[in-house]
Amino acid sequence: MPPEKSAYALARYSRSADSIRQSIDWVRSHNSQNFLESFYFQYGHQSIADLGHTVLCFEGISELAASEIEDETLWDGQAKSSRYQDFSKSGFITPPELSGDAAALYRSAGESLLLAYQEVHGRVNEYLTRTLPRPESMKPDAYARNIAARAFDVARYLLFWGVPTNVGQVTSIRTLEKQIKRMRASEFAEVRDLGEEMAQTCAAPPDCVWSKENDEPLAPTLARHAEPDVYASKSREDLKVWAAQNLSVADSGLIREVDLIKPDDVISEIAATLLYPVCDHPFRAIFEAVRGWSKERRVEVLDLAVKSRGSRDDLLRGFRGGQYCFDMLIDIGAYRDMHRHRRCHQFRQAYRCHGYPEPSLLAEAGAEGIYGAAMRNALMAMQKLPEPARQYLLPFGARSRFLFKMDFAEVEYISRVRSSVKGHFSYREIAWQMKQRVEEIEPELAKLIDATPPWVEDPLKR
Repeated sequence: MPPEKSAYALARYSRSADSIRQSIDWVRSHNSQNFLESFYFQYGHQSIADLGHTVLCFEGISELAASEIEDETLWDGQAKSSRYQDFSKSGFITPPELSGDAAALYRSAGESLLLAYQEVHGRVNEYLTRTLPRPESMKPDAYARNIAARAFDVARYLLFWGVPTNVGQVTSIRTLEKQIKRMRASEFAEVRDLGEEMAQTCAAPPDCVWSKENDEPLAPTLARHAEPDVYASKSREDLKVWAAQNLSVADSGLIREVDLIKPDDVISEIAATLLYPVCDHPFRAIFEAVRGWSKERRVEVLDLAVKSRGSRDDLLRGFRGGQYCFDMLIDIGAYRDMHRHRRCHQFRQAYRCHGYPEPSLLAEAGAEGIYGAAMRNALMAMQKLPEPARQYLLPFGARSRFLFKMDFAEVEYISRVRSSVKGHFSYREIAWQMKQRVEEIEPELAKLIDATPPWVEDPLKR
């Protein structure tokens, strides 16, 4: 069934004595759009839209846009894998904000990164083949795939936000509405355009139909109401201006790849979380500064964050408290992998380069010079491009700052799963450090985390 009709049928099913078959027959002869207009949009029964799901696929979009698409808590989907597919001949997306000399500079830097990506992969692949002989028990095809994947683990640091990818998602139409509204208010033109196209798609018959009976528009009622999320963008701007004028933090001198803060004051935690995305400071420094303020000043931040809220707007994500707050200064590639974890609340600062790692395999394979030159040239070119389009050129190896807030069960899950020998060495190190940070403050709980140390390796295991 089309998702809006499915939502209507299941909502009616919960409100009548009829069987589901009778409810479906009722929906066949009644207008689901009128029902949703009244109960979902006018009366605010938003859970109704959780009962209808749809599949959307995005093809040939940038990795940056893909990350923005996936930035929903209640989201299920898959993107093109940077571990099992070769991106060297895929080209890249030029952000619509760029033209003339700026576009030419961007394209030149992008081509250099992809050329270096191809050369690094070739050298690391050859080195691993030479130093890791194929076990007799492993078939040649499986061995070649494993070696290639390990080589891509290194080469992917030279991919950048502008490379194209595909994303397939399954969401409720309630999540889809929030997603469209958020994207239509994005700072990136490509993402705004995608939001517009998504709304148009919902108002049209599906592109790929399983049978001729399922050729109705996907969610036409939703399409009429998914306006840009003015509240989120206005609040972000208000908080950014306020932070520039009022936020002063002390330099703790502590720089960690993974830093754990377990706040003891909910108001300070929420205020610090609201300020985190609009500045460049570590979360610990922001939280310590906010905790030293008067209650009235902390409440001022909260009031500012709801000043432009409409009657149908949910509170900003920053109001969702979390027991464990991990401030991570990690590479973009690792973030793309960690971003998939949905049982936590995630926040990011503007994409910046706070240095980049140099995996040991680069030197061992004789590719260190190629990698270093390509990274330096790309970062120099970035500085000559305007915001926000320059962020498309940020390589996956660049470290940026992200905040992950979660309960202990999710800490245990991420540390256990992501530290496995099957994983990328970057997020394996992050998962291990998460356990170490818990062990520093709660060793009894840390004992429950069965994480694998990063020095335990099995390169041919998948």
